[in-house]
Amino acid sequence: MPEVVFGVDQTRSMRDQSVPGHNRWHPDIPPAVTVRPGSEFRVECREWTDGQIGNNDSANDVRDVDLDRCHMLSGPIAVEGAEPGDLLVVDILDLGPVPQQTGDVAGQGWGYTGIFAKANGGGFLTDRYPDAYKAIWDFHGQRATSRHLPGVGFTGITHPGLFGTAPSADLLARWNVRERALIATDPDRVPALALPPLESGTLGGTAGGEVLGRIARDGARTVPPRENGGNHDIKNFTRGTRVFYPVHRAGALFSGGDLHFSQGDGEITFCGAIEMGGFIDLHVDLIKGGMETYGVTTNPVFLPGNVEPRYSEFVSFVGVSVDHDTDTNLYNDATVAYRNACLNAIEYLTKFGYSGAQAYLLLGAAPIEGRVSGVVDIPNACCSLYLPTAIFDFDLRPSASGPTVADRGRCAVSS
Repeated sequence: MPEVVFGVDQTRSMRDQSVPGHNRWHPDIPPAVTVRPGSEFRVECREWTDGQIGNNDSANDVRDVDLDRCHMLSGPIAVEGAEPGDLLVVDILDLGPVPQQTGDVAGQGWGYTGIFAKANGGGFLTDRYPDAYKAIWDFHGQRATSRHLPGVGFTGITHPGLFGTAPSADLLARWNVRERALIATDPDRVPALALPPLESGTLGGTAGGEVLGRIARDGARTVPPRENGGNHDIKNFTRGTRVFYPVHRAGALFSGGDLHFSQGDGEITFCGAIEMGGFIDLHVDLIKGGMETYGVTTNPVFLPGNVEPRYSEFVSFVGVSVDHDTDTNLYNDATVAYRNACLNAIEYLTKFGYSGAQAYLLLGAAPIEGRVSGVVDIPNACCSLYLPTAIFDFDLRPSASGPTVADRGRCAVSS
């Protein structure tokens, strides 16, 4: 096993670890450890909400989750010799749930998928599903099944939802200016258009005093992806992946967490993956001056791993950029098109006995494939959603005999 450079005791909050992690992006968060280029090491991770979600049949914990203190990031990890303008090369060697543990924290033999309430985060389809729902998944090696979604089981494409490098002071300031400008266009929107810095709930690693004050006042929230990487939620960041991260600050200050057992493209419920704590084994190196050499300045690039399950048959759903409720055409809007593909898939699954919320949870957690199929045939963008038939224990394909309707149980709901 590689050396553990950032350890996590899963019985304790990230705030109470011997070396706490952090939940904001800021260049002044002190490194928790320093590693050399060419080294291999293990990072242990806390589940992203810091253990707020339980293995139970109520979604009240999803409804009431405190997002001020999310995500829980392990690090920062300084890399010797890393300078602004370099590319940090990160190889994902291995990752998974908490090894050899069962318990009350996600990652200890189980994980969860949540639909967030519209008033507290929302999701891709929050106007259709404004309430909180949850599904618990049990891990059987690489396979996941759920008592809340009977009839489904699949191999997880385990991956980290969130890893990135620290921003420079200038880049952080640019983030805050542009995101506040977006918020100002509709400051009362629910859910909000973006999340500005927030002192409440800030965790700044080992920082204290005025340094911690600066982190709390100006640190960027970790919800979106940005130029440093961040919360990409790309399911193909699995074992064997090599990622090239832009370096914006000396030492790179690499951090991450938000591990997922599985996820569908888009993570459409907001908490749409199968969330867990666990471990990730990494190898790091540097390409000096690589940002300019390869033109990698605004986002990372990556070489996907090749250990995902391979499906050969899908039921695929199409969506176009039309608001069907108002019969309004939108010009090449791929977001609306993918939303319609998701809604079409949900409607289809309800014909087999699932509730709409169950189908929504399934599309967030299962290894569906989302594709931008066309953005040139004006005025309608076209997106598609590929749902593997092999993950179901019944025949999902359309036929003259009609759908196989059965009692599919129920997901966890909020009171």
